[in-house]
Amino acid sequence: MSATQILQLAEQTLADRGEEYDSTNGERSGVKVAAAFSAITGKSITAAEVYLLLQLVKDARQWSRPRYHEDSAIDCVAYAALKAEALDANE
Repeated sequence: MSATQILQLAEQTLADRGEEYDSTNGERSGVKVAAAFSAITGKSITAAEVYLLLQLVKDARQWSRPRYHEDSAIDCVAYAALKAEALDANE
């Protein structure tokens, strides 16, 4: 699969998650997750940090397997895009 195909799959995954969870903008749960984390732990994190954490989960899963795991790779790319968007928006 080419890099362009991976990016297209990641884009579709974001759109699908938004549709699944009733968000017209696609997956954008980082701000809500950051707020919930802060409420539970009393520690503040940003939406960008939430997406970084999720990327790390996907990378840990990918590298714990002896072979390529498409779901982990595609989700990691999608989280990278969300992280960049959140950083740009200072979230």
